[in-house]
Amino acid sequence: MTTGWKGVFPAVTTQFNEDLSIDISATQGVQDALVNDGVNGLIVMGTCGENNSLDPEEKRTILKAAVEVVNGRVPVVTGVSEFDTRRAVAYARDAEKLGADGLMLLPAMVYVPKPEELIAHFRTVAEATSLPIMLYNNPPAYRVNIGADVLQALADVPNIKAVKESAPDPRRFTDLINAFGDRFDIFAGLDDVALEGLMLGAKGWVSGLTSAFPQESVQLVAAAERGDWEEARRIYRWFMPLLHLDAEHDLVQSIKLAEQIMGRGSERVRMPRLPLSGARRAEVTAMVEKAAATRPSKARQAA
Repeated sequence: MTTGWKGVFPAVTTQFNEDLSIDISATQGVQDALVNDGVNGLIVMGTCGENNSLDPEEKRTILKAAVEVVNGRVPVVTGVSEFDTRRAVAYARDAEKLGADGLMLLPAMVYVPKPEELIAHFRTVAEATSLPIMLYNNPPAYRVNIGADVLQALADVPNIKAVKESAPDPRRFTDLINAFGDRFDIFAGLDDVALEGLMLGAKGWVSGLTSAFPQESVQLVAAAERGDWEEARRIYRWFMPLLHLDAEHDLVQSIKLAEQIMGRGSERVRMPRLPLSGARRAEVTAMVEKAAATRPSKARQAA
């Protein structure tokens, strides 16, 4: 299967048992429900999947289970988020053997690389696999920017296909398309800049809040694809209070709480994260409940 690199790719959550061991059945249930709701692909073990809270064997077990439950219905793309290049290469190779359809490749964690180190990391991982790769740019979270200079140096790597753009500045979409044309498929990666990205030429959206409201997410992108900007704005304006949660440090807890409220998963997270509490929990709960009560009519009819 090819990834397609277009449409809605939710960054799915990893579900845990009460003792915070991996709940494979519940994780597969979340994944299956999203596919049934019409998403175009799945990102497993990205930020929302708590990649860096997982042991190496757990990552491989989760990926194997995802490939099994999806069963070729949509592409399964796995996050590659490791502390060094050696571990990233090992996981990329294993992911290919386990049946992943693509990789979402992050800079190595903790260390902030110079451009030449970032280029070497991405190139080394890409050369270790034949899988298509989406590079993940998120300067606020990872303190490094995948600039035009880095992408230019990687333009000759055939399996680097796409860029997930999570910088909060929508000008990046136009700058990247002006610089590289259609060499890279650009995805909106920050939920509350998603429609701006789609309007400016992004092919798709890697989304967090889709895990709680998949039908509306699919309808938003479909409206943008057919040029129905009035409908797209209507859904986006309804969605925006929740989409802002994706830009906060507690996005994983907020998204998993939203999933729980909507009956789609559990809010359990692994430390050092803790479930939301107090005023923040009440605030997010009220936002989700309001969104659920005012869902766009088309989504309600489709439900």
